[in-house]
Amino acid sequence: MEKRIGTITILLSDKAAAPQVNEVISSHSAIVLARQGLPFHDRPVAVISLIVEGDVNEINSLSGQLGKIPDVTTKVVVTRR
Repeated sequence: MEKRIGTITILLSDKAAAPQVNEVISSHSAIVLARQGLPFHDRPVAVISLIVEGDVNEINSLSGQLGKIPDVTTKVVVTRR
């Protein structure tokens, strides 16, 4: 399959989910080009953004595994080509 560049935005509505999120991201490190995290110290919320490059199945696998974690929401945007 053709490789695409994309972003995955991850919203943690409970920071207790962070260890599971980090584990999933680490297991897909081959497609992660960049990562930026923004914790909100006054709220139990955090946002992580990933820049990824991989085929659609790899990107969707990462997003899908993240989305199965309780209190985690993801949104994916990929290039058309």
